Amino acid sequence: MNMVAVGLSHRSAPVDLLERAALVGDEAAKLLADLGGCLHVEEAVVLATCNRVEVYAEVSKFHAGGQEISELLSRASGLSLDELSPHLYLHYEDSAVAHLFAVAAGLDSMVVGESQILGQLRAAHRLARAEGTVGRGIGELVQQALRVGKRVHAETGIDRAGASVVAAALEEATLTVGSLVGLRAVVIGAGSMGALASALLRRGGVAELVIANRTMPRAERLADTYDGRAVRLPDVPAEVAVADLVLSSTGSTGLVLRAPAVAAAMAHRTQRPLAIVDLALPHDVDPAVRRVPGVRLVDLATLGEALRDASAGRDIAAARDIVAEEVAAFLGWQRSVQVGPTVAALRDKASAVVAAELARLNNRLPDLGDRERAEVANAVHRVVDKLLHAPTVRVKELAGRPGGHAYAEALRALFDLFPEGT
Repeated sequence: MNMVAVGLSHRSAPVDLLERAALVGDEAAKLLADLGGCLHVEEAVVLATCNRVEVYAEVSKFHAGGQEISELLSRASGLSLDELSPHLYLHYEDSAVAHLFAVAAGLDSMVVGESQILGQLRAAHRLARAEGTVGRGIGELVQQALRVGKRVHAETGIDRAGASVVAAALEEATLTVGSLVGLRAVVIGAGSMGALASALLRRGGVAELVIANRTMPRAERLADTYDGRAVRLPDVPAEVAVADLVLSSTGSTGLVLRAPAVAAAMAHRTQRPLAIVDLALPHDVDPAVRRVPGVRLVDLATLGEALRDASAGRDIAAARDIVAEEVAAFLGWQRSVQVGPTVAALRDKASAVVAAELARLNNRLPDLGDRERAEVANAVHRVVDKLLHAPTVRVKELAGRPGGHAYAEALRALFDLFPEGT
């Protein structure tokens, strides 16, 4: 099976481009229908969330199939291929499997360890089945990814990892501003991390919560959820001037909060300190903010040592180990299954040769008794079975290793085999 994963996510594209590329309503079903009409795409599943749009497919040719999928993603998003291509990633075979398993485990999420992705992947599979674009190949891949995700959540504490990052950042910020109780807080970004930060800030007792986002509807939804106030990004400097704590995690590829704006905001306040938390990669906040008097900047680099020693780091490492183990097991199983037709063809050919030779023997020795004929037939079958046993068992074992398909190809070449499905 030739598997590919083609898509874009919060890791590869800015938020505004992701919002333009998002699939809403029946657009995912429309994309599946278009994929079903592609020359080189044989099966496909579309995983569309607020932070990613991905196609997992079985293709007859890697390059041609990847190109067809990229062009359809361009058409579905309304973005030109030139606009979209720099943000698209293409994974092939082993890398495609590893990517999907990591996604299902929550390792590729904006908030590491979130389990919502499992429901979204399950819904994507259901839609593909309803549209008739998924069969045994991609279907088994998705089902195994769901099992991997469940195993990771059952055997590790990864669902605590994202919360641990935000909690550690807020704890670091309180070293500057003191207790959260009664403070004014600004959260920039209304995605998963922003929602988590809002929940922890409210739980910590902040008196006022402001949510800023590029698009107001998302900011308003989050503000309604946590009894806050929504503002647009251009309004952030004015909010910073009266805030005690600012937390930013937008997924933007450019700076959201620059040093001059922060310096201007600090010029209008008393000696009250300001803590700014930047949990974005790349940075949302200008690193030069560190030089603004009265401001403490906490970012992922600041938290690095603490997170490395935290249980969250161990949970993420354990999750990655499980994913690596499951990827190796799935690929090994898949390769051993793929060699099956070659082994069957070899045994069929051997059986045909035996049958032909026994028929010739019957014609040449018509007076041979039934008992003798049976003994001869049994002996010939035993010889053939013993000769084939070691190579067929060994080729199945070797097929489970990287590059194992070469052994099946050698068998087909040596014995002139053309098994169906290869």
